[in-house]
Amino acid sequence: MMSRILGVSEQFPKFSIPAVVSLEHGKEFAEISNETMKGRWSVFFFWPMDFTFVCPTEIAEFNKFYKQFLDRDTDLYGVSTDTKYVHLAWRQHHEDLKNLQFPMLADNTKNLSEELGILHPTDKVPFRATYIVDPEGVVRWVSVNDLSVGRNVKEVLRTLDALQTDELCPCNWEKGQATIK
Repeated sequence: MMSRILGVSEQFPKFSIPAVVSLEHGKEFAEISNETMKGRWSVFFFWPMDFTFVCPTEIAEFNKFYKQFLDRDTDLYGVSTDTKYVHLAWRQHHEDLKNLQFPMLADNTKNLSEELGILHPTDKVPFRATYIVDPEGVVRWVSVNDLSVGRNVKEVLRTLDALQTDELCPCNWEKGQATIK
């Protein structure tokens, strides 16, 4: 039985999770928590597990658009239930992951994934869930894909843009287009 997925308008759970933040010896790890994201927009994207095939394509794509998230005053966090040591090994050995600009959170206790309700009922790994969280820690958008289907990073950016207008945005709205007054 799967738990209920945390949804829009709910408070993002309290957490404190180790993360890989660098490949520089002695500076590889940091603790990321609600305090880290306080007062800023945040995007959390979860993947099932390291050393797989679809996951690095998504991680690399988020990294490719990293500056665009920063331009929107938004922090980006990648998360799986692997340990920080597995994340570090994957980053060190996968060419597309060596220059990541955002933290890879290690939810190996699965506490955050469980609180969000995004663990696959039998495989016990996270679905490909994406959360946009506002500066007050409130979930403003959730998208969850099955394990086998990668997500669209441009759609995450488009939705973030729409949320940040704080106005009514029509179907297929993109940044620069008129909102509904």
